[in-house]
Amino acid sequence: MQESRLRWMCRRGMKELDVVMGRYLDSRYASANEDEKQGFITLLEMPDPDLYSLLMGRQSSPDQNADKVARSIRNMAGR
Repeated sequence: MQESRLRWMCRRGMKELDVVMGRYLDSRYASANEDEKQGFITLLEMPDPDLYSLLMGRQSSPDQNADKVARSIRNMAGR
């Protein structure tokens, strides 16, 4: 998927999500393996409330790749 499309998908209804998703895209996405890239895309396809709960550690994803990326994003945010 093109970076411009991913950047657009990082624009969320919650500013907090905009920041953390954009930060991951800028710092980690380019060097991520294909499984991690797919996990990130899976996260971007989630509704904001579900994504927020996942990133806050309140729930886990049945998608192992998405769950791994969510943990990475939490670690980047210091949670």
